[in-house]
Amino acid sequence: MPLGVRIFLVYFLFVGLAGWFVLSTVMDEIRPGVRQSTEETLVDTANLLAEILRDEVKAGSLQQSRLPAMLQAYGQRQPRASIWGVAKTQVNHRIYVTDAQGVVLLDSTGQAVGQDYSRWNDVLLTLRGEYGARSTKEEPNDPDSSVMYVAAPIRDGERIIGVVSVAKPNRSLQPYIARSEQRLAGLGGGLIVLGLVIGALLSWWLSAALRKLTRYAQAVSAGERAELPSVHGGELAQLAQAIERMRTELEGKAYVERYVHTLTHELKSPLAAIRGAAELLDGEMPGEQRQRFVANIEQESARIQQLIERLLRLAQVEQRQGLEEQVAVPLHALVEALLQAQMARIEAAGLRVDNLIDAGLGARGEAFLLRQAVANLLDNALDFTPPGGSIRFSAKATGSQIELALFNQAAPIPDYALARLCERFYSLARPGSGRKSTGLGLNFVQEVMQLHGGELQVSNVEGGVLVRLVVSRA
Repeated sequence: MPLGVRIFLVYFLFVGLAGWFVLSTVMDEIRPGVRQSTEETLVDTANLLAEILRDEVKAGSLQQSRLPAMLQAYGQRQPRASIWGVAKTQVNHRIYVTDAQGVVLLDSTGQAVGQDYSRWNDVLLTLRGEYGARSTKEEPNDPDSSVMYVAAPIRDGERIIGVVSVAKPNRSLQPYIARSEQRLAGLGGGLIVLGLVIGALLSWWLSAALRKLTRYAQAVSAGERAELPSVHGGELAQLAQAIERMRTELEGKAYVERYVHTLTHELKSPLAAIRGAAELLDGEMPGEQRQRFVANIEQESARIQQLIERLLRLAQVEQRQGLEEQVAVPLHALVEALLQAQMARIEAAGLRVDNLIDAGLGARGEAFLLRQAVANLLDNALDFTPPGGSIRFSAKATGSQIELALFNQAAPIPDYALARLCERFYSLARPGSGRKSTGLGLNFVQEVMQLHGGELQVSNVEGGVLVRLVVSRA
C-alpha cells in the first residue's frame, strides 16, 4: 500500500474517531443542557410567584383574587415570537398553588383544584423545606411527554404556608433541541469532511514529494542523469539536499576510482612504447633507425596527450546534470566551420565532402558541446573514409526535432562491433594505420546527446556508414 494512502488512512481513522467522539458527546449533552437551563428558569419563576402569592395565600383570599382570571388569560396568550428561527405561538407553563397540606388551591388549567398533591415530589419535598422538583410523563408509554415541575415555598416568616409549582412540558423544548442537534451535526460533519480533505491534500503533497525523491534516487542509482527535484518544507528540503550531497560524494569517489583505473590501463601501452624506444636510443644505432624511434616517442606522447584531453572533456560532460545554455545553433554554419578546420586533411586524402544542410535549419542546445560532438563524428569519418571517398552532411526536421546525418563511404562496421561502439575505450583499427583510437569519441557524443535529451544512432547503409544525431529543433 502506498505511503500516502497509509498516512491518509491513519489520519482518517484519527480524525473520524475524534470527530465522532466529540460530536456524539456534545450531541448527548444538548438535551440535558437545554433542560437544565429550563429548570433554572423555572426555579426563578416559581420563587417570583411565591412572593407575589404570599399575601393572598396567607389571607385565604386566593380564590377571590384576580389571579385565577390572570392565569386563565395567561394561558390563552399567543406570543408570536421567533426564537433563533423557531416560532413560538403559545405559552407552555402550567402553574398551580397548594396550601400547607398539599391541597391545590389554584391551577392555571382549572383541572386540579381541590385535589391532594401532597404525595408529588415537588410539593412533598418543598413542604419539608427541601428543593422540590419532579419529572412526570403525561403518557406512560411516550418518553417525550414528560413534564418538568419545579416548586417554591410560600412563607409566612419561617413557616411554610403553601407551595407554588411551575411546570414546563419537555415537548415544547424539542424544536430547540432538534435545531441545535441539526446545526451541530451539520457543522461537525462539515468540519470532519474539511479535516479529511486537508488530510488528503497533506498526504498527497507528502507522498508526491517522497515520490519525487524516490524517482531521483532510483535514477541516480541506475546511473542516469537526473536533476534534484524541487520540494518544499523544512525536513523534506533538508532530505533532498542530504540525498544530493550523498550522491555527489559517492559519485565523486566512484568516478575518481574508475577513471584512475581506466587511465592507468590505457597509459600502459604508450608508456611501454616510449620507455622501450628510450632504452634503445641509449645505445649506438644508425641515424635512420634513431629517427624512427624518436618519431615513435613523439607519436606515443601525442597519443597520451590526446587520451588525457579527451578523458578530461568526457569527465566534464559526465559530471554535468544539465545544459548551461540552450540557444539556437545553425547546423550549416557549424559543419562548414569544422570542414574548413579539417580542409588540409580532406585535400590530402582527396575526399569529396558535401554540406547539404539547409541554412535555415538549427538545433537547440549548448553550442560548444554540439560542436565538439559533430567534430568527433567528423574525425571518425575522416579516419575510416578511404582516399578519394566521399563524406556527406544532411539534416531534416521532423516535428519538434531535427536529425543531423553524416554519411561516409567506408567498409561496413562488423556486427559484433555495432553494439559496442559507444563503450568507453572501445575502438576499431583504422584502415590506414591499423592503430586504434582512444575509444572515447563516440562515448563523448553519446553523453552530449543524453544531456540534450537526444539520441545517437550508428548503422551500416549501402556504400558506407550513416551516423544520426537527433536533437530538439530550434
